[in-house]
Amino acid sequence: MRTIADYTKMFVRDGIDQALTRLGFSQRSERITADARSYWTGGQGEVWAADSHWRGGLGEKEWGSIGKEHWALWETFARAVGATGPLQRIVDWGCGGGANAVAFAPHCAEYIGADIALESVKECEKQVAAVSDTPFKGIVIDAMQPETSVKDIPKCDLFICFYVFELLPTAEYGLRILKIAADLLQPNGHAIIQIKYRTGWRTASRRRRYKSSTAGSMTSYRIDEFWNAVLQCGLSPRLIHLVPRNPLDERYAYFLLSATS
Repeated sequence: MRTIADYTKMFVRDGIDQALTRLGFSQRSERITADARSYWTGGQGEVWAADSHWRGGLGEKEWGSIGKEHWALWETFARAVGATGPLQRIVDWGCGGGANAVAFAPHCAEYIGADIALESVKECEKQVAAVSDTPFKGIVIDAMQPETSVKDIPKCDLFICFYVFELLPTAEYGLRILKIAADLLQPNGHAIIQIKYRTGWRTASRRRRYKSSTAGSMTSYRIDEFWNAVLQCGLSPRLIHLVPRNPLDERYAYFLLSATS
């Protein structure tokens, strides 16, 4: 787990990186994406386990609360838009160590956990098997070409992506994930996408030094910017739930999106 001193250093480094980015000294998206792939597929250390939301990395209480809170949010969203039918298939994009899967998998007929780290896919499958008989399918995402993973994933009723967009290499990369969600959703399907929202230049996307400070500080969007991006990617934004701060971090926005006919 990161300490207060670690987060202080990250805050200072992020400020320097933000200033350099504003001056035009950002890294190429290919370089940042390669660094992201290297970090997440490395699969080592306590910090990595915490960032990947493994049970042992976050601690029992925090790990257990993540999925429960997100499932409750889905139930609220579903009631608001009349999506009360049974879920056949859920795709969990960036499943990590299964913190969300253990809460969602018991409520569907098939669960698909996708992650760029093979070890996280295996861990997610193990955690699902401990709480549910729901069949699990694991997908290892190619970080450089995530679109290639779609061919192995059938259409779904619900696409979830929690604590992932803030870790993406660039904001543009996030649009690729939105298009993947649009391709995977059934005509009446929904997606919940969580982002970090921007409040000023200090909270803008860093676009530098991915591996030196990954936890929640890489990519952010203005709320209106993301809303418009959703429309351009073939989805319909329906609802937003804002969380200014929670035990893990701050400035979270949860978007409920619907497939467009």
